Amino acid sequence: MYRTIDLCAGIGGIRKGFELARGFNTVLAAEIDKYACKTYKHLYNQDAMNDLTSDVFKNKVVEIGYDVLLAGFPCQTFSRAGKKAGFEDKTRGTIFFHIADIIEKTKPKAFLLENVDNLISHDKGNTFKTIIEILERDLDYKIVGVKQNGYELEYTPSSFKRNTIDFGLPQNRPRVFIVGFSRFTYGSLVDDVVPNCLPEKRSKSIYEDLRDILQSNVDPKYYLSQGYVETLRKHKSNHKLKGNGFGYQILNEDPDKKITSNALLATGGSGKERNLVIDYIEEYVGRMVGSKKSPLNNRGIRTMTPDEWAYLQGFKGYAFVDKNGEDKFSFPNDISDAQRYKQLGNSVSIPVIEEIAKFMKKNLKELDKLC
Repeated sequence: MYRTIDLCAGIGGIRKGFELARGFNTVLAAEIDKYACKTYKHLYNQDAMNDLTSDVFKNKVVEIGYDVLLAGFPCQTFSRAGKKAGFEDKTRGTIFFHIADIIEKTKPKAFLLENVDNLISHDKGNTFKTIIEILERDLDYKIVGVKQNGYELEYTPSSFKRNTIDFGLPQNRPRVFIVGFSRFTYGSLVDDVVPNCLPEKRSKSIYEDLRDILQSNVDPKYYLSQGYVETLRKHKSNHKLKGNGFGYQILNEDPDKKITSNALLATGGSGKERNLVIDYIEEYVGRMVGSKKSPLNNRGIRTMTPDEWAYLQGFKGYAFVDKNGEDKFSFPNDISDAQRYKQLGNSVSIPVIEEIAKFMKKNLKELDKLC
């Protein structure tokens, strides 16, 4: 059983993917968002409220001991001030610096780092280049997708991207995944044994089409008011006149077309507005609901619900289904819809993580057998 630490843990999507791959056990977690921590405790019965940037937490990591570091860290610009070779000078003050510091202090056998897809273009590519150089050179890890050619590191940044849609869920969600294996632990074996490409797809779909996860008899609070629909139309029209493709999107207008959602976003609003669906219920048309300033729209346009987002991330309908077929995923009752959207939009698509975890487990076992 490989021991893992779960950093920038959110609501534990990365953790759950590794649990599904079997052979991994989380011994410590770190998350500073109190609402995410509440959901994490609800799902895993473990307190994740820890600040990974603190010396107190770093000492905990050193004391507890573990094998694999997991982190879905935020994308931040590096100052790159000064000329020193070490990562301290290049990245100080960023979350990545603190993760690198933990890796240097504890030397795990392997790690998985996850980030948004624009990490590879962030700061004109300098952020990603710095990260790869630190992990390969300063910390001496074999990074899957990187080849050393003398002093040069050869890699294609886009090869680090994987998309949820290729792993069994109908969501277009590209993300960057960086996997490393320790040369300190395994020496040159890592370069000989570990394949230089992460899994690119899942063999079997979980849901083929977005319609497979859409719910019926949805609460009217999820339906847009007529006034808001008009506002969205004007906003989209104004952007179109400027040559921009921004604006709301209704996914299921064409009944004959296979549909996939756009990426779910933690910011909520734009993530919901780019993922509208038509779900016409006649009795809802023209109804005044809650604090909406105009009646519900006459086409049955609504946002997807938090439960539907949970299906699109693999939380509902997959990751928490027990051996008896009962779905155990839920949020604490006092977590608001706004927080549910935020937590799911911030999370990972669990089946993608599961396939990467299986890849890592296979290679760790092979390396341990040869050592």
